[in-house]
Amino acid sequence: MGLSLKVPGAFLLVFIHLVWIGNFCPAYSQQKDPKADLSPIHTAIPLLTIAPDARSSGMGDNGLTSEPDVFSQYWNPAKYPFCTAPSGIGLSYTPWLRKWMNDMALISFSSYFHPDRSGQQAIGCSVRYFNLGEIRGMEDETGGERPSLYPYELAIDISYSRRLSPSFSLGMTFRYLRSDMGIHITEEVSPANGFSIDLAGYGEKYILHQGVESLWNWGFNISDIGTRISYDGGKTYQFLPAMLRLGTGFLYPLNRDNRLGLYFGIHKYLVPSLPVYTGTTSGEKALYEEKLDKYNRMSSLKGVITSFSDAPGGFREELKELIFSAGTEYSYDQRLFFRAGYYHENKFKGNRQYLTVGAGILFKGIQADVSYLVSTVRDNPLDQTLRFSLSLDIQGIKEWLY
Repeated sequence: MGLSLKVPGAFLLVFIHLVWIGNFCPAYSQQKDPKADLSPIHTAIPLLTIAPDARSSGMGDNGLTSEPDVFSQYWNPAKYPFCTAPSGIGLSYTPWLRKWMNDMALISFSSYFHPDRSGQQAIGCSVRYFNLGEIRGMEDETGGERPSLYPYELAIDISYSRRLSPSFSLGMTFRYLRSDMGIHITEEVSPANGFSIDLAGYGEKYILHQGVESLWNWGFNISDIGTRISYDGGKTYQFLPAMLRLGTGFLYPLNRDNRLGLYFGIHKYLVPSLPVYTGTTSGEKALYEEKLDKYNRMSSLKGVITSFSDAPGGFREELKELIFSAGTEYSYDQRLFFRAGYYHENKFKGNRQYLTVGAGILFKGIQADVSYLVSTVRDNPLDQTLRFSLSLDIQGIKEWLY
């Protein structure tokens, strides 16, 4: 189902990124705190910020330090050498903003394999395709109808990871990006292409807790450090949603058949703050334009460094940029899984605050997972988001068949 619009091309471009994709602040509809201003982090290609798999999203978007699986490519590719299966493939499907429309969806394919029997190294790859639906019925300046738009976003990446010790590994991901609004809305608007890299680490250690051997793990991922994105031939630029993720987890066996995993993460965008114009005089306007020009010319690496100290409200506002997530996973006989989690982003920085639940079943090397999101703030378009994932342990399926 499409949407009929009669709007200028420039406005349409903004509309797609801020409304259709859902990368905006629901806090706009709530009462504003007089002591603080809305100042979300502005980034391009929101596809990169969406959790693609049902397992991790069922735990409050916690996949950084959870047990390694085929979908580790997005969260932490350094987990792949710790996968017990030598290879695997996975497919996820997420209907997007179903409360508003029915033709938007995120489709994700992931795969990995161990090139040698030692399992000391791994190669992973993934493809994510974000279908933004159809936009039809636009009229040009003469009153005629323009062709429909079919915007989409695409990410294709490959990773290499290796154990540096029995308990720690590093991984690196190389990614190609494309964001296409369907057709040229104007001569000055064109598809955007880019590249980025991730650097990740993962460690685990078995420890004795109350006489039971438990697994403690930790990890980090510095993701999407890369080129800036431009839709107008280089006149203006947007930063990729570079992010620093830190996390830890604890897997505790309750008894022979029952296990409980607890996971916690802290995340921060490594993106500079967009200058905000609050003045009224010509001098203040000139200063704002100077800051905006400096922002547009800033390199990605400098933006990463600047992101730790450029919040308009100083250090207190920098703390508001921290995002927290917590999740748990209960498993029975490593075949039935039940999950829950919570994700919290400051209401002035994006206001993504929600509870998640999920479940999964594993049978003969085939695992199916589903998750459901319940917003804890009003007017959140992400509310009631469902995700579905299917993963295959290739070796396990071969042993079952033969």
